[in-house]
Amino acid sequence: MSKVDITCLDSQQSDFEARLDKMLAWESVSDAGVNQIVNEIIERIRSEGDAALVEYTNRFDRMSVASMAELEMGQERLQQALEGLPVEQRQALETAAQRVRAYHEKQLAGSWQYTEDDGTMLGQQVTPMDRVGLYVPGGKAAYPSSVLMNALPAHVAGVEEIIMVVPTPDGVVNELVLAAAAVAGVSRVFTVGGAQAVAALAYGTETVPRVDKIVGPGNIFVATAKRAVFGAVGIDMIAGPSEILVICDGDTDPDWVAMDLFSQAEHDEDAQPILVSPDAEFIEQVKASIEKLLPTMEREEIIEQSLNNRAILIKAQDLSDAARINNRVAPEHLELSVADPEALLKEIRHAGAIFMGRYTAEALGDYCAGPNHVLPTSGTARFSSPLGVYDFQKRSSLIMFSDEGASEMGKVASVLARGEGLTAHARSAEYRIKS
Repeated sequence: MSKVDITCLDSQQSDFEARLDKMLAWESVSDAGVNQIVNEIIERIRSEGDAALVEYTNRFDRMSVASMAELEMGQERLQQALEGLPVEQRQALETAAQRVRAYHEKQLAGSWQYTEDDGTMLGQQVTPMDRVGLYVPGGKAAYPSSVLMNALPAHVAGVEEIIMVVPTPDGVVNELVLAAAAVAGVSRVFTVGGAQAVAALAYGTETVPRVDKIVGPGNIFVATAKRAVFGAVGIDMIAGPSEILVICDGDTDPDWVAMDLFSQAEHDEDAQPILVSPDAEFIEQVKASIEKLLPTMEREEIIEQSLNNRAILIKAQDLSDAARINNRVAPEHLELSVADPEALLKEIRHAGAIFMGRYTAEALGDYCAGPNHVLPTSGTARFSSPLGVYDFQKRSSLIMFSDEGASEMGKVASVLARGEGLTAHARSAEYRIKS
């Protein structure tokens, strides 16, 4: 029988902030041992290329391949995976893809420019990256939804080449992941993973092309490698465990709320489910629902550990206090399970994605709502945004002075440059000043 012992807090407790901080603390920093292993792998991939990539793949994924040719899946294979899906699965995948694409098309930023009275033109040119790398976890944590969420915004942005890496431990291939790659317009797929795949994408090998940015989730070795190669390439983020915060006024079915908390807890033992409600009796009802429903869950042990280690049930003064607590947490996912979510939305400042109303389960956002499910975690929603088309576009400033504009602004630049002691800057501008 499951034994759930969830941390309960009250925002009126004198030590509330300190106890909340302690529960929210999450150290994603790799230890020295992981760093050393990852650095060695990266150096070998940089110096030995394909040979090292094949060796690491054979070692870590228990494979026995002779060359990179055996580790690339062509477009025909991706199409075969798509066509081999059961009809219901294929329709669900294509519906989700269509919704994700439609949403992200709204994000597409265009170039712009304006001309000043003297004929000087200023503006911004927006261009897509040339090539991006998509890391997709393999094995037990195979998520076709992640393929759609990472590849489709890149596709919409106009990225010409999307390179996907996905490990296949023991040679086990996830057909749904390959089918998702076909639907999402992935250009090339390599069945490699781990830090070695990240290094191959960052620096290139004889077979794997070098990319401009690497996106997608992975284990501690993947996250550490992404951090290590950042600068040589862009990365999306270093993601922590999944989180959900539910604000409820007490009028949603407690079973629904319990299951919404489970939906994140089942990801892994470090996931963090939080309920905030001004209704103490409702919190007790949700606790009863948790006890009742937990034994029915396939991933009962994982959910139980997440609940015991990191879940928090918080009694707030009122819904405004609940919004304040949310802004303090800045969660990855926020559910506003209240009568008037639009009114409460005005008080929400920090959250990766906001699910409004009693019927909007966070799970819909993971698969088919349309907005991206790659979201900032561990409080980084204070300054970060969901993955989107803008992550695959670059902005270049456009500056073209007329002779008159160059003369007038040259005087301003001259004064500032000489103030900084940069004489060449000043004289370069002064050459354009009309006498």
